Amino acid sequence: MTTRVWDYLPEYAVEKDDILDAVAKVFGSGQLVLGESVKGFEAEFAAYHGLPYATGVDNGTNALKLALQALGVGPGDEVVTVSNTAAPTVVAIVGTGATPVFVDVREDDFLIDTEQVEAAITPRTKVLLPVHLYGQSVDMEPLRRIADRHGLKILEDCAQSHGARHHGRLTGTMGDAAAFSFYPTKVLGAYGDGGAVVTADETTDRAMKQLRYYGMDKVYYVVRTPGHNSRLDEVQAEILRRKLTRLDAYVAGRGAVARRYEEQLADVTGPGGLLLPATNPGNTHVYYVYVVRHPKRDAIIEALKAYDIHLNISYPWPVHTMSGFEHLGRPEGSLPVTEKLAGEIFSLPMYPSLSEGLQDKVIGALREVLARV
Repeated sequence: MTTRVWDYLPEYAVEKDDILDAVAKVFGSGQLVLGESVKGFEAEFAAYHGLPYATGVDNGTNALKLALQALGVGPGDEVVTVSNTAAPTVVAIVGTGATPVFVDVREDDFLIDTEQVEAAITPRTKVLLPVHLYGQSVDMEPLRRIADRHGLKILEDCAQSHGARHHGRLTGTMGDAAAFSFYPTKVLGAYGDGGAVVTADETTDRAMKQLRYYGMDKVYYVVRTPGHNSRLDEVQAEILRRKLTRLDAYVAGRGAVARRYEEQLADVTGPGGLLLPATNPGNTHVYYVYVVRHPKRDAIIEALKAYDIHLNISYPWPVHTMSGFEHLGRPEGSLPVTEKLAGEIFSLPMYPSLSEGLQDKVIGALREVLARV
């Protein structure tokens, strides 16, 4: 049996009736675009975060892009972020006409090095964009102090951190706005694309709802440019409403899988060998992906294919090294920690419905491979 890092079918087998009921409800509602399911999900997703506003959009990339525009970012501005992220983070910034400015990450947790942020700020900086990568929160307190000192906004990239907490606070509640993706692999995943932006600011929310609907304030009347057609689909919204009630259970399931890895791989880890994810004090890690490190990563991944285990690398190419971003002028060697990690990290299977049998298969094979690489 082929084993991969993610599989939705075991979860679907359990939730099938509810998912299909959600589809039937929308198809029988008489309204297929921006109907009661989107409105309901927006209200419930905002309430989950203890915030007054949420806007559903078509995907996580546009959640970031429209949120940046709602916060006033445009051509000529700069946004401080990381290169150790999925490309959509940077694609969204470039899409507004702004310039991404990269800072390096910390080697122990792969997250933005807040001690390097202030040196990256210029008079053109408008927003700080921390990425809560792999399911763990950035250290937000020093970032908030820096933003306040320089009069900047913070947009949290929460695509990988649904339900994660930092000293008790949910990610998405510590900035001026937060963008989420509901791509199927996410902790809260749809059955297709989807995204949302949450905020406590009414002006930002109003701008988001205009931007996602051609820039219109009322039907056929544009008040803001550039506008977009970036609406969350009614079917996905209704599915997400059902799955939101199970989000905490998904987080608990991922935590249980992570604990089994920690317990059963503890004796084969250490400096110069396999390194497991570190959870920072005060954080609740939701393990969107279970990212480990080893200096012989490529050999390990190749050897595991003989066991029909196919692992993933998140991410093999730092954004600043991609040819599509050469114009940003950050050559290889400019972000040494990010570049080092890209050669060592890889992901083990992680999803709440991962069976103990499949996990044992992965653990056993990995132990055998580690003994001989």
